[in-house]
Amino acid sequence: MGRYVVRRLLQMIPVFIGATLLIFLMVNVMGDPIAGLCGERACDPATAAQLKKEFGLDKPVWQQYLTYMGNVFTGDFGTAFNGQPVTELMSTAFPVTIRLTVVAILFEIVIGITLGVVTGLRRGRPVDTGVLLATLVVISVPTFVTGLLLQLLLGVEWGWIKPSVSPDATFGELIVPGLVLASVSLAYVTRLTRTSIAENKRSDYVRTAIAKGLPRRRVITRHLLRNSLIPVVTFIGTDIGALMGGAIVTERIFNIHGVGYQLYQGILRQNTQTVVGFVTVLVLVFLVANLLVDLLYAVLDPRIRYA
Repeated sequence: MGRYVVRRLLQMIPVFIGATLLIFLMVNVMGDPIAGLCGERACDPATAAQLKKEFGLDKPVWQQYLTYMGNVFTGDFGTAFNGQPVTELMSTAFPVTIRLTVVAILFEIVIGITLGVVTGLRRGRPVDTGVLLATLVVISVPTFVTGLLLQLLLGVEWGWIKPSVSPDATFGELIVPGLVLASVSLAYVTRLTRTSIAENKRSDYVRTAIAKGLPRRRVITRHLLRNSLIPVVTFIGTDIGALMGGAIVTERIFNIHGVGYQLYQGILRQNTQTVVGFVTVLVLVFLVANLLVDLLYAVLDPRIRYA
């Protein structure tokens, strides 16, 4: 196990460098950050030259990347064009998005897996057909449509929630936005769990457990569910980073000042330091989540061994 973890950590280094280099190059070729900083009016050449020198944009791209990565390893993600350190933006944005992601993941785990188990055990019955149709509708409807409808009905028409989340963004206020954020992933988790349960239900180890006279509940939880959750855990693990990075639409609808909001503002204003800094942290989240998922395989299925 120890050697496997060390090997995976070493594999994360080139992935991290490649991903950050790619996003750094993409952001730097998107346009002229100085033009976005100056607004609608073009900067005069002297001002543009001064700004480029101040933010290090007058150097070659490869030198900018090396300087940036050297600063990252010291905890310095640069300074936004408004003069505020990117780390300060992260300190206010990431806690909000982490709370939103936790709510979304809980919806996926509790509702998605529960519906998947119920439909997998009752495959072909009316409840299975109804859940499949419902998940198909959820997958087909764009997230921004779902969010705007829930905001209009629950917030404006019925007054059950506040249409806009407060700056504190407590867990209670993030229930509906978390459901909107998790809606599509929840539908996929339900379908994935259903398929895995239905396939493993016919396996030999399940028949053996039933033939030994074990209670139905123990057969489902100790044998069937544990082995069926491996693909589900893989999906949820990779979905953690996707939810944090893909919350732009949800955070815009409910006025949540999280990672998605800061990325949107950074892209809109062509603020390269903000965009690259936030994406760098999201890359780390993806890598750590994938490592934890791989380690969970041995917990769910003892037959899996790490060389």
